[in-house]
Amino acid sequence: MKTQEILTIRRPDDFHLHLRDGDSLKLLVPHACEQVARAIVMPNLIPAIRTTKEAKDYRNRILANVPKTKSLNPLMTIYLTDSTAPKDIADAKSSGIIYGVKLYPKGATTNSESGVTSIDKVMETLKEMERQGLPLLIHGEVTDSNVDVFDRESVFIKKVLPTITNACPHLKIVLEHISTAVLIIILFCFPLSAHECSKLFIKKK
Repeated sequence: MKTQEILTIRRPDDFHLHLRDGDSLKLLVPHACEQVARAIVMPNLIPAIRTTKEAKDYRNRILANVPKTKSLNPLMTIYLTDSTAPKDIADAKSSGIIYGVKLYPKGATTNSESGVTSIDKVMETLKEMERQGLPLLIHGEVTDSNVDVFDRESVFIKKVLPTITNACPHLKIVLEHISTAVLIIILFCFPLSAHECSKLFIKKK
């Protein structure tokens, strides 16, 4: 009889965590400490976390709310905007605390008003991310008014993602909270990472 092997994950990592700020931060950080050891912290605050300095300050606020008997390693991100420069990426990488850059299309989701309006406007910045090995974390949907809300992700995958992967073939990409079968198929074609895949069903004909 084979010995049963059990793997116990005592404190997993959370690769998409919203801690917000202010009173919400004070409430959420202790809860996070109870569940996870490390977390990729989302930058869509008001105002957004756009620079390395802002990320450092936010990290300090997070750590200040960790209970004395607990621990949490916040892995910081910065918010990509039309004005994010290649130098901002170099600074982020050299900081040692920033692990990704978050792409929100402008108007796509919560606190995305400062998001990217066109991939062309950030292409040089994406190329610098590719050179630095800093991952791009994508909220993948378009915001065109003529695109049905349920088609926004698939349209992004078909029209926007290829522009990025063709120009930056070695850029590390994380596609977040995916919800369409077409994206699962794409994942077999590119070395991408996807998470938050709950309630995803693929119907085979």
